[in-house]
Amino acid sequence: MATTAGGIKVFSGTSHPELAGLIAKRLGQPLGKATVTRNESGESIVRIAESVREHDVYIINTSCVSPTPTGAAASPNTSLMELLIMIHACKTASAKRITAVIPHFFYARQDKKDKSRAPITAKLIANMLENAGCDHVITMDLHASQIQGFFDVPVDNLYAEPAALQYICEMVDVNKAVIVSPDAGGAKRATSLADRLELDFALFHKERKRANEVSRMVLVGNVEGKVAILVDDMADTCGTLDLAAQQLIEYGAERVLAIVTHGILSGPALDRISKSRLEKLIVTNTLPQSHNRSKCNKIEEIDISHVLAETIRRSHYGESVSVLFNQIPYDTPQPYRHDNDDEITAAAAEANNVGGFAIATGARASDSRTNSRPQSRGMSPSNSRHFPPRVAS
Repeated sequence: MATTAGGIKVFSGTSHPELAGLIAKRLGQPLGKATVTRNESGESIVRIAESVREHDVYIINTSCVSPTPTGAAASPNTSLMELLIMIHACKTASAKRITAVIPHFFYARQDKKDKSRAPITAKLIANMLENAGCDHVITMDLHASQIQGFFDVPVDNLYAEPAALQYICEMVDVNKAVIVSPDAGGAKRATSLADRLELDFALFHKERKRANEVSRMVLVGNVEGKVAILVDDMADTCGTLDLAAQQLIEYGAERVLAIVTHGILSGPALDRISKSRLEKLIVTNTLPQSHNRSKCNKIEEIDISHVLAETIRRSHYGESVSVLFNQIPYDTPQPYRHDNDDEITAAAAEANNVGGFAIATGARASDSRTNSRPQSRGMSPSNSRHFPPRVAS
């Protein structure tokens, strides 16, 4: 059994403390004590406030706009620097192993040289993480799976697909559903989901005039009289989803939903979603969504903290992670079910002040089963949800 002598320590940067708090709670332990502040010139100042010597350390920070101590917005670059400094701080403090948990990977769309003199920035990020002292990376739904090959350390690229399958089974009439890819590049993702649900699929071929702007889309497949479910790895400005939803309705779709892993939702995204023919946009909480949900009532959220927590536990104990490609580890409360709204609100009101920023722990007390008893490891049929095997992409 591959485990470290000092046990697990989970720390959070400032980019997504709510997710970090949920992960720590599902592991049955508090977040590690750390402060992340910025001085007057904007430099990040990190202090690890407890011993990490010989511990298995997991640092959670995601690629999104993170708040400064004054509440002003910062760039994803700030979140990246926080992560690098925290890794280095733990390395110099004699941590046994350091894992960077990056739900939405930094610069994932800059994975290849697609223009003259263009940098492969995702490779640079991999080098920076390794040079800082990172021993292992956990991420979810990489925009390009080949990014794993940029690293010389192990990378666990998780999938939100089982959670999407659960949502569709619970919230959609699958007898009338069809899975739709908004572009040819996402065809494997769409066919994998469709095959596991035994549904038809369709896809769009799209032409762009410039980056992030779609000019023309052509549908391949039949959606007439069906619930069309668009699936993608991320939604940024949402121009593609807006245009796809409009065309699906014109092609005869009864309703249009979209399920994406990473809800970046930058620029005009929220306005586009509100005015679009999309009935709902379902995103995971790899990125903070509280602000977006308050501005747009079409957005629903899938909590994937239990998947990340189970991955951390399995990594620590040397167990296989691939089982999570086909199973949801626990039947946890989900925000879209509205079965724990009161408890989430109460938990947010009682947010713990950890390391200088608030942690909103939106989970039931009974959900501590993830790792409150580490000796009873593994997922039994009674507390996991199984789906047919995932199609390799």
